[in-house]
Amino acid sequence: MQPSIISLLIAALFTENFVLVKFLGCCPFLGVSKKLDTALGMGMAVTFVMAIASLFTWCANHFLLEPFGMEYLQTIVFILIIAGLVQFVEMFVKKSMPSLYNALGIYLPLITTNCAVLGVTLLNVQNNYDFIHSVLYGTFAALGFSLAIILFAGIRESISEKEVPQCFRGFPIALVTAGLMAIAFLGFSGFSI
Repeated sequence: MQPSIISLLIAALFTENFVLVKFLGCCPFLGVSKKLDTALGMGMAVTFVMAIASLFTWCANHFLLEPFGMEYLQTIVFILIIAGLVQFVEMFVKKSMPSLYNALGIYLPLITTNCAVLGVTLLNVQNNYDFIHSVLYGTFAALGFSLAIILFAGIRESISEKEVPQCFRGFPIALVTAGLMAIAFLGFSGFSI
């Protein structure tokens, strides 16, 4: 039985947030979250890739891998699909938004190896979601990633203007903040519909 759309939304955004609950995709989460506009750009790029990857990987799995008994190739095929989508996104961002492309730097092509993107495609298969639920779960999970990175960037920008003890400046306060956010998102785990 497929979950309701509302429970899928709540799970992907809060109770199963890929960054703050499952701890997938932490590299871009920590690396691109120093400025709000860069975090927003990364969130949009990851949202596009995760949503479209969920669509294409479901189709590849359902119409190509399962009928021919080649489920053992899922990880390789899914990574190839994700890599192709990331190349498309990278070319688009480079051409249309060069400042964002420069700000994202190495983190944009690293979406290919972002375990959150691969994780959502594999969870779609593991949870046996149909086409609609796969695409929605991928989209909602990406929006959960975007929510986490945008909130984190806003907090980091605010902290950068505050007086922080020397030993906590920079990366240590970022880790403490991420930990506190993870605890806050953990509070949603008792919430279900």
